[in-house]
Amino acid sequence: MILAGTDTSVVTLEWAMSFFVNHPEVLQKARAEVDAHVGRDRLIDEHDLHKLPYLQAIIFETMRLCPPAPLLVPHMSSDDSRDSKIWDDPTSFKPERFGGREVEGHKLMPFGFGRRACPGAGLAQRVVGLTLGSLIQCFDWERVGEDLVDLTEGSGLTMPKVEPLEAMCQACDIMKKVLYDGTSYA
Repeated sequence: MILAGTDTSVVTLEWAMSFFVNHPEVLQKARAEVDAHVGRDRLIDEHDLHKLPYLQAIIFETMRLCPPAPLLVPHMSSDDSRDSKIWDDPTSFKPERFGGREVEGHKLMPFGFGRRACPGAGLAQRVVGLTLGSLIQCFDWERVGEDLVDLTEGSGLTMPKVEPLEAMCQACDIMKKVLYDGTSYA
């Protein structure tokens, strides 16, 4: 169970980061939200997550486009997660489609539903939110070259990318404070 939870969280983070390095405007909007609600004097923590709807929208949109476990045991999806009858412009990465509102259960079910739902869904959402929020808060991210990051899906039990994400990062001021000042920012 721990391995399954870790792998799906890592896959979700890799897809989310791939999307936001391909869409720097999304990254800037997420950073502005983190700066406005958390600030640059301390690191993001679990209590901040409910104040960051755009960060949650990025995670929902990532799970909509690239569910980490598209085949929940023992069932599989009978409908495409990119259905144009349900989603406007279904193949585009648009976190704004979740615009601070609750997701209708029948539209997005990355953790399954009912008795066979993933028991670690709440933990996974917090871990992915905190990790992604920390990566946005602490580092500036860019693509390695001019070309967009390849978003080709690989094969496997979880849905990895064919080519692992390669991105450049530079530490932000808050990270320098944490590393060099030795001050606690929790």
